[in-house]
Amino acid sequence: FHAHGMNTQSPFPSPPCKCCCCCRRLSPTPARFFFCISRKRSFIAPAAFGSARKMERNSFLWFRKGLRLHDNPALASACKNATRVYPVFVLDPWFVTPDPTAPSPGSAAVGINRIRFLLQSLGDLDRRLRERGSRLLILKGNPVEVIPGLLEEWKISRLCFEYDTEPYAQRRDKQIREAASRLGIEVVSPVSHTIFNPEEIIRKNGGTPPLTYRAFCKLVGKASSPIGDGPPQIPSVQDLNHANIIPLPTLRELGYAEEEFTPFPGGETEALDRMEGSLVDKKWVIEFEKPKGDPTAFIKPSTTVLSPYLKFGCLSSRLFYSRLKEVYSLAESHSKPPVSLEGQILWREFFYTAGYGTPNFDRMVGNHICKQVCEY
Repeated sequence: FHAHGMNTQSPFPSPPCKCCCCCRRLSPTPARFFFCISRKRSFIAPAAFGSARKMERNSFLWFRKGLRLHDNPALASACKNATRVYPVFVLDPWFVTPDPTAPSPGSAAVGINRIRFLLQSLGDLDRRLRERGSRLLILKGNPVEVIPGLLEEWKISRLCFEYDTEPYAQRRDKQIREAASRLGIEVVSPVSHTIFNPEEIIRKNGGTPPLTYRAFCKLVGKASSPIGDGPPQIPSVQDLNHANIIPLPTLRELGYAEEEFTPFPGGETEALDRMEGSLVDKKWVIEFEKPKGDPTAFIKPSTTVLSPYLKFGCLSSRLFYSRLKEVYSLAESHSKPPVSLEGQILWREFFYTAGYGTPNFDRMVGNHICKQVCEY
């Protein structure tokens, strides 16, 4: 019997019944037939009520950017009421495969410094996950080909990943969403790479992206607050079903020659330390003006050097913006956008919004806001 929507002899939740609170199940079949005593009618509960996928509540947390645990809405969604969480990063050959025809060492998409930074960031992310009872699962291949099979093998009920506005990511993520939908999997993809939602900015501007910095700044409104450092414990990984998990490769294992030491290692740990180091000098923060910096300074840079950490999501832009506003609130006056530190963050937001809302933004041909120059 069901009492107030629950079957005392079955772990499966009963379907909603608006006419009474007591229904008798007539059949144990997967379709779940129920009989309503009050109205003397039978009805069928969705098969998903009895599926292992629903009962186990396994989450697939797909890292791409957003390589951090703090202020990570996708992580928070993945852990909510989850039995297991599978944190995954797929090394995409499009990004990491060496291209001998490239003008400098690297792949067809990026240079070797960015690939090194990515590997360092993944290593740091794995260490931080292990501190919370989990670990990073690394695979190699085209995500569109790799991920759908894992969703089935691991009985995933919720797929979580940070929303990405870049064209390649939009095409890739559309295919992953469709694959998850065919499997009946919930997809959660929050905006957290930027402070403000580019779609919301474009909507406020009448459906087109603002094309001047001033117009953009008038539309942004108040930023939401960061959500904290993430759960202290993350549901552990189990039953990988012989998935082709690989160790984090080195540059040499990816086909590159090892390069010289870099003073800017990747990772969330370094990002948070660098942010704190940048904000400790309050006078420098409130007086910062971009044109007055020294672009040749290297031993002690004239900027925060947080750009790569924001790019890979090792540092939450929302957290940095929030901390920056705290420093400003303690000062009688401070520099203003567009030259201030706040102005630099807003330039980044402006760029992402314009890029997201403008077809072919990364090229001249087909880009309606780019002057077309004929080459003879």
